[in-house]
Amino acid sequence: MKIVVIGGTGLVGSKLVRKLHSGGHELLACPDPLEGVQVVVDVSNAPTCDEAAVLNLLAAESAASVAHHVALSVVGSDRLEQLVKAGPVPYTILRATLFFEFIGRIADSSTDGNIVRLPPTLIQPVAADDVASALADVAVGSPLNDTVELAGPEAFRLDELVRRVLEATQDRRVVTTDVLNGPSLIPGDDARIASTRFEDWISQSS
Repeated sequence: MKIVVIGGTGLVGSKLVRKLHSGGHELLACPDPLEGVQVVVDVSNAPTCDEAAVLNLLAAESAASVAHHVALSVVGSDRLEQLVKAGPVPYTILRATLFFEFIGRIADSSTDGNIVRLPPTLIQPVAADDVASALADVAVGSPLNDTVELAGPEAFRLDELVRRVLEATQDRRVVTTDVLNGPSLIPGDDARIASTRFEDWISQSS
């Protein structure tokens, strides 16, 4: 199967490319036009969305009769999904929860001096490798014309999880809990549940 991965050098994209290549699929750099390409997997717009880029990509896929557009989205973000759903190409959207790999970035962006201020938002994070595996399964299957949610096997409070990550990496910053809570970022009841638990991920990452 000829597959193009948009964003194939990123955190999830690079893992996805390796998994698809090991499955015997032909991975291509994004050609113009997309003639002969059967599946396009777009991981470039998660967690942000470049509307013009998405619309241009969908138009190119339609012109080349691409059979399946797969998009990676994130729980709590609907803008990208609406563009894909309204587009001309059969699709599957994989909506993932927060990646474990982004916990450190959240800590950094919430740091003031030696204090990390975070709300007790409920999250159910997932490992990037599990996201890549799910994308690989979706990409080689038939379009669902639907959204599939993916989450890790455990729910945490954001402030508590960041505290555990900092402790595991011997980071001396102190996490304090903001009084204001944000919206819950856990998936619906029918979400696919990935296998990697936090303790397994942190032990491999430390």
